[in-house]
Amino acid sequence: MAKRKKLHIAMFPWLAFSHIIPFLELGKLIAQKGHCISFISTPRNIDRLPSIPPHLTPLITLVKLPLPRVENLPENAMATMDVPHHIVPYLKLAYDSLDEPLSHFLESSAPDWIIHDFAPHWLPPIATKLGISRVFFRIFKASTLCLFRPVNQGTHDPPMELQHLLVPPKWVSFPTKIVFRLFEAKKIFEVLFEENCSELHDIPVIPVGLLPTSAQESSDNEGNSTWYSIVEWLDKQKKGSVVYIALGSEVRPSQEDFTELALGLEHSGLPFFWALRKQSDSASGDSVQLLEGFKERAKGRGVVWTTHESVGGFLTHCGWSSVIEALQFGRALIMLPFFADQGPIARFLGEKLVGVEVPRNEEDGSFTKDSIAETLTLVMKEEEGKTYRDKAKEMTTIFGDTDLQYRYVDKFIEFLERHAKM
Repeated sequence: MAKRKKLHIAMFPWLAFSHIIPFLELGKLIAQKGHCISFISTPRNIDRLPSIPPHLTPLITLVKLPLPRVENLPENAMATMDVPHHIVPYLKLAYDSLDEPLSHFLESSAPDWIIHDFAPHWLPPIATKLGISRVFFRIFKASTLCLFRPVNQGTHDPPMELQHLLVPPKWVSFPTKIVFRLFEAKKIFEVLFEENCSELHDIPVIPVGLLPTSAQESSDNEGNSTWYSIVEWLDKQKKGSVVYIALGSEVRPSQEDFTELALGLEHSGLPFFWALRKQSDSASGDSVQLLEGFKERAKGRGVVWTTHESVGGFLTHCGWSSVIEALQFGRALIMLPFFADQGPIARFLGEKLVGVEVPRNEEDGSFTKDSIAETLTLVMKEEEGKTYRDKAKEMTTIFGDTDLQYRYVDKFIEFLERHAKM
C-alpha cells in the first residue's frame, strides 16, 4: 500500500471562542497524526488561545491576520465576547474584509485543505481558484440542527416560521418532546435566524466526535499562587459538594437575571465556584454588577477545578462544549440555557437524566432566586437528585472515551488523505 503524504491543513474559524476552541481541538487531534496545521485568526484571539502541548508545537502554526478597522466596532474587539450582540454585525463586516489577506496566505502557503466555518461566504471561489479543497466544519450538535429543517429541504420550500420551532418537527421519524420554548424561539428569530448557505446537501457529512477540551499542562500553573489557593480551597470541601458556575463566552445575562442567579446561589447554602467573565469592553453598555455585600456574605464559601473530586455539579448555560467537558468528568448539570441551541440541548440532556433545567417563565424566560436555589439543592443534595448524579457519572463511558474520539477523527483524516489533490 502506497504511503499517504502528510497533509497541510489550514483552519479558519468564525470569531467566537465557542467556535475557535472546537476548531483548535480538532486541529490538535489531526496534528497528533503527523499532519501540519495552520490555525488562522486575529492577533488578539491567537494570543488568548490555551497553550499548545509541546509535542504538537512543531506541527501547529498560529497565523495572525490583522482585523481591518470597521466603523462602530470598538478597538481591540476581535471576538463576539468583546462586543454586545447588536455590534456583532460590524464584527462580521470586519471578518469579511479578511478575504484579501487570507487569499494571500493561502496562495503563498498552498495548503491541501482548508477547514472553515459558516461565516466566510466569500471563501469558496478563492479556494476554487487556488485549487484548495474545502471542508465546512459545523460546530453545532447534529440533532439540534434537525429542529430547524430537514437536510433535503430545497430553496423553494416555505421559509421557517417561529411557530415551527415550538412543536416537534414533522420530519423526525421518532417520538420526541424536544422543542424550543417561546422565549428561545423569539431570540432565534431576533438574533440568529437569517438566510445563509441555503443548499448544503448532496455532499459527504462526516462526524468528528465530541472534541472535548484537552487538559492543560500542569506546568502551566507552576508558580501560580491563585491556582494553588483554588486547589487548597477545594481540598477542604466535602467530595461532590461544590457547584461550579460558568455561562460561557457568549451569554450576557441581564442585571435582573444576574442578581437572581447570585441570590439563588446564596440561598442554596452550597459551596460554589463562580467563573465570572470580566466585561472586556465597557463601551458595550451591558455590564452587570454583583449585588452589594454578596462577596462578603459568600466569603469562605465560594472558589473550581472541574476534575477535582469536591466538584459535584455544574450550573451551565448548556453550550455544547461546556456540557461535553462536564460529562467527560461525570458532573451532574444544573441547566440554565439562554439562546441559540442551548434550550434544545438542555431538553435533550434532561431526557437523559443527567441534570435538571431551572424552571423559567415560558413567555419571557425570567427565573427567580428560589428556582435557582431549589434546582441546585435538588441536583446536589436531595436523595431524588442521586439519579442525576449517577446518570452523569455513567456518561463518562461515552464523553470520556478517548479511543472513540480518536476513531472519529481517524476516519475524518482518512477522508482528507484519500481526497487530497496530489
